[in-house]
Amino acid sequence: MRPIPLAALTAFAILACSASPVALANHHEAQPASAIEQAVAGPARSAKNKARDAYRHPSETLAFFEVEPAETVVEFIPGGGWYTEILGPLLRNEGTLYLLQPASGVENLSAKIAANPGVYGKAVVTAWPQTEDAIPAGSVDTVLTFRNVHNLVMRGVAEQTFADFFALLKPGGVLGIVDHRLPDSSDSALEKSSGYLKLSTVKKLAEDAGFVLEAQSEINANAMDTANWEKGVWTLPPTLKNGETDREKYLAIGESDRMTLRFRKPTS
Repeated sequence: MRPIPLAALTAFAILACSASPVALANHHEAQPASAIEQAVAGPARSAKNKARDAYRHPSETLAFFEVEPAETVVEFIPGGGWYTEILGPLLRNEGTLYLLQPASGVENLSAKIAANPGVYGKAVVTAWPQTEDAIPAGSVDTVLTFRNVHNLVMRGVAEQTFADFFALLKPGGVLGIVDHRLPDSSDSALEKSSGYLKLSTVKKLAEDAGFVLEAQSEINANAMDTANWEKGVWTLPPTLKNGETDREKYLAIGESDRMTLRFRKPTS
């Protein structure tokens, strides 16, 4: 779904304010699960991955990124496929899912997709960087990347990759980013080693590529994460780099504090 006109939002707000609490409650109860919620609750997901929902809020995150079942979506560096287990069923019938994966991970992810055609449909795994333009330029509705931009920054390839995102998207397309958040007051040198990034850094990367920051959300925020761990973000779950040392402390903190950003490619 693309931006809703202000007039429509205003009309809805007036209607909501005039409705009785009982009527609003009954209306809410009558709503069926969205396609995203159905995919999140689906049997294709592993129990291990579902256990992370409390930290990653997939239903709310994908809704914020306005992902719809009939779209063409690129998941950039899906890794083992945590979000792929949701995006596959969501897009299987009406949409198209491209999985843009570093060459070293293509074989394993391809095997997972091929073994479950009823779950992933015709999802396409292709190597990044692209060598044969497997994903046509200007053909994608949404590019999603979860906890990957910090790696691009550390490797010095972020600028080119954001330019690639821009080229893949249709005018009006969405770039959705979730990443570990470093306070803007922190030393920028930490962005090269800690796994955390400043919001201002991600915003500049996107804007330099031509994107506009449309909205940001605290869906994946965690105020308990101080972002100043000796071993970086990997101190926290799920990595728990310190092993058994202070394990319960880090489990109690939970996964990292994350920014959730929706950028849009201008239509002109």
